[in-house]
Amino acid sequence: MKAQIIDFIHHLIIYDYFLFGGIFVLFLLFLVLAIALRRKMAIAVTFVILAFGVLTIGPAVGYVQLHRYLFKNQIILHKVKALEFTDALLIKGDVNNTSKRPFKECSIYAGVYKVSHYRYIDKLYPYMPFKKGSIKIIKDIPPGESAPFKLFVEPFRYNKDFNITIKAECR
Repeated sequence: MKAQIIDFIHHLIIYDYFLFGGIFVLFLLFLVLAIALRRKMAIAVTFVILAFGVLTIGPAVGYVQLHRYLFKNQIILHKVKALEFTDALLIKGDVNNTSKRPFKECSIYAGVYKVSHYRYIDKLYPYMPFKKGSIKIIKDIPPGESAPFKLFVEPFRYNKDFNITIKAECR
């Protein structure tokens, strides 16, 4: 856990600091408004609740949305094949940089989930993959370019129908 927190802090960019600073200023602004309107109790309590809501939810939602906007990417799959003589699933594809910023590294995550013939269970399965795999590509990818990847999910011994979910987080 400590390594993940240190890795998160080392990969913050200037826009993240602006986002967190803006959220803190908005928090203080709502508290000042609540203090200024203390005579009207319902409005003051609403501003206090809004201030703490912004302070707790704002950084997480803002960080995800900011990075989704700044580091847009697209995954193109070329091959997904369960290997015969090895208990592994091979996933080949490309990660395209569709943003305006160059990528230095990309982490690609894949999850394999079952397919049933029940509508409600099929909507639930993508959130619970039974096998996961990931790979990190440390390569400069300029805007508009792509980089190939090859990912193995092992051990993989599933003989029935399956689907995969794949996503990339690039920086």
